[in-house]
Amino acid sequence: MIDFNLPIRPRRNRRSAAVRALVSENEVTVNDLVMPLFVIDGENQKIEVKSMPNIYRFSIDLLVEECKELWDLGIKGIDLFPALDDSIKDKVASESINPEGLYQRAIKAVKAAVPEMLVITDVAMDPYSSDGHDGYVEDGEIINDKTLPILAEMAVAQAKAGADIIAPSDMMDGRVEVLREALDDAGFTDVGILSYSAKYASAFYGPFRDALDSAPKSGDKKTYQMDPANVREAIREVELVFSEGADMVMVKPGMPYLDVVRAVAEMSELPVAVYNVSGEYSMLNAAAQNGWLDYERVVKETLLSFKRAGADIILTYHAKEFAKWTQDK
Repeated sequence: MIDFNLPIRPRRNRRSAAVRALVSENEVTVNDLVMPLFVIDGENQKIEVKSMPNIYRFSIDLLVEECKELWDLGIKGIDLFPALDDSIKDKVASESINPEGLYQRAIKAVKAAVPEMLVITDVAMDPYSSDGHDGYVEDGEIINDKTLPILAEMAVAQAKAGADIIAPSDMMDGRVEVLREALDDAGFTDVGILSYSAKYASAFYGPFRDALDSAPKSGDKKTYQMDPANVREAIREVELVFSEGADMVMVKPGMPYLDVVRAVAEMSELPVAVYNVSGEYSMLNAAAQNGWLDYERVVKETLLSFKRAGADIILTYHAKEFAKWTQDK
C-alpha cells in the first residue's frame, strides 16, 4: 500500500454528519420562504392547476384555511395572485381598484384570520387587463407612462385592503418611484415595496399563466421584461430602484438565473429575493413522477442553491411541502 503524506485533506471536514453540519455554510429554513397562492371567486372551491401538481386555486374561504395551515407550519409570508373571469377585465384594469373586488376581499380576509401573516400583493395589469399585458396597450404597443398611474391606484387599493408589501411585477420604467410616492401620499408610509427588479422574458412562466388565465392576447412581453441574455442590465435595473425607494429587490426566474442572483447579491444594499417560478416547480414534479429524481432531495438542493447564490428570500411553490418535511424531522 502506498503511504502518502498529505497534510491537507479536505475530506476530514466531510467525514461524518456531525462535522458536515458544523462546517455547513448555508441553510434553508421556513423563515426564508414565501408561498405564492392563487385566489378565485366562489365558495368552497379548491381547483388544482393542471400543469402544477398539488398547487390549487382557492376561493376566499378555503384560502383563509390554507393560510392558517401555512402559519401553523411556520410559513410567515404569502404572495397572492387573483384569477379573474374575462368578463370583468378591461383595457385599464379597473377591477384592480374595486374595494369589493376579489383581490381586496381576499387580502382583508387573510389579514382578519391570520393578522401576523405577511401578505405580499402583486402590482401589474395582466390579471385585470383584457389585453393580458402588464401595461396599458395602445395600437399594439405597451405604453409605459400611461401604465404608471394605473399601477399607483392599484397599489393604494391593495394597501387599503391590508397589504403589507407591494410587489410590482410589471417592469415598467419608473414604477417604484411612482408607487412609493402614491403610497406615501395616501398615508401608507409603512407599506414596503418588493420590486421585481430583474424579471426576465422567460419560457418558465407557462404554468403560472395557466393558473391565472392571463397570457397576452397578442404579442409578447419582450419590450418590458428583460432579455435572458443579459446580466449587466439586471444590475442597472437594481441600481435604479435603490434610488426610487424599493425596500427589497427580486430576480425572476430562479434556477436558470443563479448567476444573476449572485451578481445582484454582491452589489445590493437591500435584501434580495428570488422567485422559484412555476415552470421550475412543474419540471421537478414531472421528473419525480416518472421516477427519474428523488423529489424531496432535489427540492431541498434547489432551495439551497438559491441561498448559496445569495438570496435572502425565496418565493417558492415548494414552501408548504418543505415546511412539512422539516417539521416531521
